[in-house]
Amino acid sequence: DHPHVGAAARRGCLRALDDWGRDTELRALARASLAGSHESYRYAGRQWALAIDAAAQVACYRPDLIAAPPTTWEQLLELARAGRVLCPLMPVDALMTFFTLAANRGTPCRNDGRADAPLLPPDAGLAVLDTMRTLTQHLPAECLSMNPIETYERLGEPDHRRFACCPLGYGYSNYARAGFRARRLRFGDIPSFFPGAAPRGSTPGGTGNAVSSRSRHLETAVDYAFWIASADCQRGEYFDGGGQPAHAAAWSDERCNAVTLDFFRDTRRTMDRSWLRPRYDGYLTFQDEGGTILNDFLRGRRTDRQTIERLEAAYQKSLRS
Repeated sequence: DHPHVGAAARRGCLRALDDWGRDTELRALARASLAGSHESYRYAGRQWALAIDAAAQVACYRPDLIAAPPTTWEQLLELARAGRVLCPLMPVDALMTFFTLAANRGTPCRNDGRADAPLLPPDAGLAVLDTMRTLTQHLPAECLSMNPIETYERLGEPDHRRFACCPLGYGYSNYARAGFRARRLRFGDIPSFFPGAAPRGSTPGGTGNAVSSRSRHLETAVDYAFWIASADCQRGEYFDGGGQPAHAAAWSDERCNAVTLDFFRDTRRTMDRSWLRPRYDGYLTFQDEGGTILNDFLRGRRTDRQTIERLEAAYQKSLRS
């Protein structure tokens, strides 16, 4: 995952992929990247992995229960008050939601690994916490322990007709394929704080394919990495095997969209306007600690101001580490 590249690069875990005379392929993959997926694996001037899976927080819904996901947070909260919303908020997903909401509001968190400014201004952080708390008040308590997959499993249960929507969860296109589960789910853009505004600020996840610096078969591993990231494989063998491609050719492919209820077409705007989380060496300690801090807040264990103070302290500590 791209947040690991700072740590991996500094420790020499991976073999860089830009010293094999394949610059033309690297440029082509960069042009075909979704949401900066290719660039997210570039760190300290080197390319440490190739994007093979592109994902971000997107909206998910039951098309047999609602026609489309809410387009604004006001609409989403109205649906939540009616008891029809699920949202994964286990610690790491709570932090990703915090990141996404901050960027969605136009006040993104810092992601450059510098300590000359706070993670985000306290007032902006308090506004995000208020939205998260308001939403959580209308969710089942189990959401605080759920990840996106558990959320989609619950949302797609065949016999219930209560839960209709999840506003923020990492996209898994398999849930939109016929026969994967009893109920097919559909995916779309995340809500916006501003009516009529394009969705923005979703925090990407996804997966990159890297080559271990300890490999005894470096050339074979590099060949495989470039093949699996290529357009033909991504929209062919990779997609057919259940993968969620990172190559733009697959996202615009008619067959890939037809198989997944237009998953790629319907979430493309959210992907293209996403916000890249930090990747500096030390960030992962903040991801672990920050998620727990936010999950504790949503459980009512700390005030909003205590939460912002603890988040900032954890952020600064991760920079020093």
